[in-house]
Parts: sequence; structure tokens; C-alpha cells
Amino acid sequence: MMHSFRGAASVLAISLGLVVAGPAAAQLYTEDQRPSACHKKYDDTGPGRDVIYVPTRLQTVERMLDFAEVKAGESLVDLGSGDGRIVLAAAKRGANARGIELDEGRFNIANCWAQELGLTGKARFLQANIFEHNFSDAAVVTMYLLPGLNIKLRPIVLDMRPGTRVVSHAFTMGDWEADRTESVAGSNQTIYLWIVPAKVGGSWTITPASGAPVTVSLTQQYQKFEGSGGSVKVAKGSLRGDQISFTLVDGAASRDYVGRVVGDRIEGKGWTAVRSK
Repeated sequence: MMHSFRGAASVLAISLGLVVAGPAAAQLYTEDQRPSACHKKYDDTGPGRDVIYVPTRLQTVERMLDFAEVKAGESLVDLGSGDGRIVLAAAKRGANARGIELDEGRFNIANCWAQELGLTGKARFLQANIFEHNFSDAAVVTMYLLPGLNIKLRPIVLDMRPGTRVVSHAFTMGDWEADRTESVAGSNQTIYLWIVPAKVGGSWTITPASGAPVTVSLTQQYQKFEGSGGSVKVAKGSLRGDQISFTLVDGAASRDYVGRVVGDRIEGKGWTAVRSK
């Protein structure tokens, strides 16, 4: 869900292509966007709002969950959960889903809608600031926020458990390239997926299946890395969560490595690496 923000309303509205809210703003929502009687009970589109609230289309919600491969029993957190539609859809799939929403009106809509759908207890909503809530337990994070908020959240997300899946509707994470991007069929909407990479920057001693150990220093930029040590270079370094791959080049010889990062160790088939202290 996208938040409404007070202040600098005209700038936000113009930059996002939104409509400044007025008495007729409620008429701009389609049935797809406003499908519940709870929205009428706790209507949040009347005069006094600076920028119209923009829900995610239900088709896009389902595609976001497909994109993240949400599984029953997994923890999903929706940042800026609005009327709760992503959380409720995830709960229907068996996820342990919760939404974080600062606005009281939309928080009330979400709880009302959960009750209406019989999902109370399966979907949870917290009225809180997303920057003051600990969501490090999430296996999946979803969001439809402004670009600046995505960038502000980026260091928090990068500190999450490797393999955490992050899906954003419409907006990127700046120079952190998405692992996957998709235009939602039948719409002009785009969704992005990031897999939080393990942290491998620093010095490592690689012990191959045969030959002498070699020490290399790695420099990491999100899910990509490179490095060198003596006559050896590390090329094509890539991470997908805790899964790692790279090529070790020594002169004219090269060898591909695939493994899994486990804290200060990397475990591969026939080889290991240990982070230097």
C-alpha cells in the first residue's frame, strides 16, 4: 500500500502522477481497489487528505505474492500495509502475515476487513512507524512506498537474514539492482524482487579440493563481488541469498566455484573457504 503524506502535497502529487484529494476523491476508486464495506465505514479519502491514497490492484497483489513464492507458514511483513489487502491475501495462502501501518483510518479498515473475511488471528496489523518496528523475522517483505523511503529502508533490509525476499510495487531500491523485474500482465504496473545477499566482503582463505590454499580479499556491492590475492583474481562473483558462485582466475587457468555461505565459512562441493579474523 502507499502511504498518504501531509506536507509538500503538491510536489508529491505531481511527481507521482496522483490526484490531490477533494470532495469527489472517493469516486476515483474502482471496485477492484475498494472492494469492502469496511472502506465505507472507515473512509479515508475525504477532504483534509493532501494526496489521494493509492491501493495496489488485487491482481498485482496476487502477482507480488507469486513473485516472492510465499509459502504457508512463512513470515510476511507488509510495510505501509494500508487497508491490509497484501497481508490478507498472504494469510489466505497460509503465511504468518502482519502489516505495519501508521494511519489510524487504514489500520481500522484492515482490522475490519480481516474480520469480514474471517481472517482475524491469521492476519495481524500494527499501528506503528515502519522505521520503529523490528521486522527482521520476516522471510518476505512487501511494500508500495515512495522511492525515498525505499532508499531509507535499504540498509535495514540489507542487514536481514540472507535469502529474505523483498518485493516492491512500482519503485526500485536505487542502485541496488533487482534480482528480477516484471511488468504485471494487463496493466502498466511493475514489480521488483530482491534477494538479500550474504555479506562476503573481506579476506577469505579458499582451500580447493586439490592444490594449496589461497587468500583473497573480496569487495562486495550488493549481490555482486570481486577480488584478488597475489596472482589470483576473483571474477563473476554473484550471490543469491546465501548461495554463492564465482570464478577463480590464475593466469591462463580458471575454475568455477559454487557453494553456500554459512557465517564465516563457505561450504562447497570439495572445497571450503574461511573468513580471516
